[in-house]
Amino acid sequence: MKVNEILTIPHLAGMTMIAGESGTGREVESVNMMDAPDIIPFLHENEFLITTAYHFKDQPNKLIELIQAMDDQRCAGLAIKTKRFLEKVPAEAINLANELAFPIIELPLELSLGEIVNHTLRAILDQRAAELTLALETHKQFTKIIMEGKGIEFLLQDLSQVIGRPVQLIDQHFKPIYQPMTNLDFPLILDGLNIPSLMTSPISMSVRSTKQSCTLFPVHISERKKGFLMIIGEIEKTDHLISLTIEQATNVISFALMKEHALRQQERSIRNDFFLHFSDGTFSSQEEIIGRAAEFSLKNEQRYICAVGKIDKDDHHPSFTEHLEKVDDIYDFIEGEVSVITPSIHFFTKGETSILLFEIQETLGATSTYCESTLLHLQEKVSTYFGNTISFGVSNLTHTFLDVKNAYKDAVDALSQGELSKKTSYIQTYHTKDVMELLRMVPQVELKNFYTFALSRLADTKGEDEQTLLDTLSVYLETHCQISETAKRLFVHRNTVIYRIEKCEEILGKSLKDSEATMQIRLALRIRSLLET
Repeated sequence: MKVNEILTIPHLAGMTMIAGESGTGREVESVNMMDAPDIIPFLHENEFLITTAYHFKDQPNKLIELIQAMDDQRCAGLAIKTKRFLEKVPAEAINLANELAFPIIELPLELSLGEIVNHTLRAILDQRAAELTLALETHKQFTKIIMEGKGIEFLLQDLSQVIGRPVQLIDQHFKPIYQPMTNLDFPLILDGLNIPSLMTSPISMSVRSTKQSCTLFPVHISERKKGFLMIIGEIEKTDHLISLTIEQATNVISFALMKEHALRQQERSIRNDFFLHFSDGTFSSQEEIIGRAAEFSLKNEQRYICAVGKIDKDDHHPSFTEHLEKVDDIYDFIEGEVSVITPSIHFFTKGETSILLFEIQETLGATSTYCESTLLHLQEKVSTYFGNTISFGVSNLTHTFLDVKNAYKDAVDALSQGELSKKTSYIQTYHTKDVMELLRMVPQVELKNFYTFALSRLADTKGEDEQTLLDTLSVYLETHCQISETAKRLFVHRNTVIYRIEKCEEILGKSLKDSEATMQIRLALRIRSLLET
């Protein structure tokens, strides 16, 4: 209750404002009655004092000291019953009260101090009861919106209509989480602005770009993560109705966000578990891999580039737990950034590394430029918001999801190469090492077609002859077509080798003395081993 509202209490008719009228907006939280000279040490903030001024009748200067002391302690105001011991309030006291905007009320003679205290306290309690009832109804209203599945956006829209101000829900990095489904333009807040993580009460600030004020109310999302409900304009502490409404909204939003966070954590755990088993080769068949991948919107017939990121070591040496918490926070931030950039990047974590799987479309020109620009953007954001650097190893292009297993290993290898060079904040692309790595870049369909063209007749040989002839042919080509060395490695007679080679030439319809033919067969044999992995 404010001082000016006390004047409207029906049972207290006859009270008159005689000084400090500009301060009648002061909040009244309690009422005290005094007829003792040593009341000052017992006064509290927002306390309204009632007195007969008995101890000031012979020492009016003491009343000036009381007014100054009450203003210093941010008391609400002073009510004096005149015409009894003090004929009138001294002009010096009135002038000081006007200067301090400190309200002084003159009480009528017929009202007792007890009546004034009782009626004022009853009015304060009635107002508080009404505010609590409104808060309960508001909480029910907001909870109903969430329970009906309308979402946080509808809740924010409803809150905005109730308080008559634009609202927006942002995370601890001042990035929008939700905002009402309206065309309201929200001010841009400086990127990287730090708000204390221990903040538990609202704070007001001014937006640098628009000079517009706003108030931030903390909203808990998880044990270590906090968001803010941003209200355009400053919310006065004395505006209880708006503050209570916003408080109920933040409570409901907090529970809704904690539920969403828990569900996302569970989904992330399932997704990471799938990639862990996939990269470790746990699945029993390619069909199982393709089926499980489809559950996470990962198509097999899709081109991908894999990037593996890791937080660089710094001079600060936190505990193992602190380090893991920091890594989790950064990867959670990166996942949020990636979801905003494009839905065509799939995010996983494995141990202390993060995995970004880029879907590469046929229409995309320079794929390396596209991936590099995204990774540079993430490096810049991590540096801005966390003060850490992160490095990435990047694979070459793969043509199916099944090939991502090898692409992941290539990206890890590229990341390790950068670590060995003692670099930080780098993006290291994997460089092909041998023919097998080069073959992995070719679509599997094309590999099968080439293998069929080069070795299909030999592969159609029935029984044990197929494997025997393939093994002999492979060793024969590896030993540069030396009969004796081939026989030695296979533990057979050299005439047996000659017989098998002649039979291979007969089946294939090719001479192994032809360099073009032997090159095709050598590649086909490599492809065969690649397709079997």
